[in-house]
Amino acid sequence: MSGSLDEAVIRQLVARYEDYKEPALTRRRFKHHDLVPLLEKLGAHPAVTLTREGESAEGRGLFRLSIGTGDIPVLMWSQMHGDEATATLALLDLFRFLTADGMGADLSGLQTGILQQITLHAIPMLNPDAAERFQRHTPYGVDMNRDAVQRQCPESRLLKRIRDELQAEYGFNLHDQSTRYSVGESPKSAIISFLAPPFDAQRTIDPKRERSMQLIAGVNGMLQQVIPGHVAAYSDEFEPRAFGDNMQKWGTSTVLVESGGKKDDPEKQFIRKINGLILITSLHLIASETFQKWSVADYDAIPPNKLRLFDTVFRGASLRYKEEEVRMDIGINRTEINTDDAAGYYIHGIVAESGDLSTFNGYEEIDAGGLRVVPGEVFPELFETVEGLQAADPQKLLQQGYTAIRVRHLPEKTHTDLPYNIVSIGGTQPAGTFPDSDANLLFYRDDHLIYAVINGFVIDILNGWQWDGNSLVYH
Repeated sequence: MSGSLDEAVIRQLVARYEDYKEPALTRRRFKHHDLVPLLEKLGAHPAVTLTREGESAEGRGLFRLSIGTGDIPVLMWSQMHGDEATATLALLDLFRFLTADGMGADLSGLQTGILQQITLHAIPMLNPDAAERFQRHTPYGVDMNRDAVQRQCPESRLLKRIRDELQAEYGFNLHDQSTRYSVGESPKSAIISFLAPPFDAQRTIDPKRERSMQLIAGVNGMLQQVIPGHVAAYSDEFEPRAFGDNMQKWGTSTVLVESGGKKDDPEKQFIRKINGLILITSLHLIASETFQKWSVADYDAIPPNKLRLFDTVFRGASLRYKEEEVRMDIGINRTEINTDDAAGYYIHGIVAESGDLSTFNGYEEIDAGGLRVVPGEVFPELFETVEGLQAADPQKLLQQGYTAIRVRHLPEKTHTDLPYNIVSIGGTQPAGTFPDSDANLLFYRDDHLIYAVINGFVIDILNGWQWDGNSLVYH
């Protein structure tokens, strides 16, 4: 097999992704017990070996999938941070692709070329205890990706042992990053960010790290055909405790993949597909050794990550303060807060920044020029229960300037699906345009309400009055 992937093969991989995508999981917040049956199903294929390598700190099984007969050992691992699940889904898709029949001549040739040259090993969900809680750290508070040296976590020791046993030539450290990174100074989100991790503070480039850089540059060439302008480079500041940096030091050419954000992809299913394409393309470039046609300069040309995106930006709103009228941009972010209910989380929206945000962008940009912004207020009438709120007209309340209702008997939960917040008898509704204020705002043109913001969710009053968020209960 020679040459890099041509456009026709890339189009086929994209077009047929649903054919080899694992259909059982379509959301980010799955757990270990959801994953294990899918690993066992893959392990039942005659070309795949499933090995239970050990257990997590809380006794959940840690598994390795292996496939291929080639002389090049490649190791991939995902979900070292429990709330970074995108690549775990992509690994399932990758193994389904490599074991799929009837893919056509081009894709079958791609499969064969990979499996003949490479032996692939993957550890999906390395941190299942944190995945159970959908959090970054282990249950006892250790960031596993800062445990490569001390290796206090059983999962860290397992990963190091497998790397050493395999003497893996290539390693893929698969993560998710904040969705608020852009590609350089552009308004485009960093859907994917790459790093060839340094192995020392001087960021020395030896042959192993150079291979990582060349490989990333080659994959970027493919991605520019699929998500042009949405690929960034992760900071290469040396982190002596991290696994990627140490894998590079131990002799494994390592690629860090960070899955970022894309508008209208909250469950990151599109980015999951992009991950799958990255992994397939990487294996092809390794198997064919065609990554060598790219250079360090090609890698260095990838724009850097910049933390400069908000979920929503209102541009040029007017704020009345005493006798002054201030024009300001307002940047709003929405953050997931974990819960124990069936959904597993709710959203808390805040004003993340205000003032001159001309050097920032938003996934959603709203022209608020000529609009007056005011904090939402609490409706003065007291309701006995939330059920009694059926009599309240949310559109009328908002038109009058109210984004919250006072209730005597509050529900126990911290949030509701209502299009207004709930406040206790003696409580208040935080609202304002200052950074870290809860995002409960109203935007008027003259006396006509144009936009309402409830807990960071925007309601466009003039275009459909659509509500698909959650409000908060202020106890």
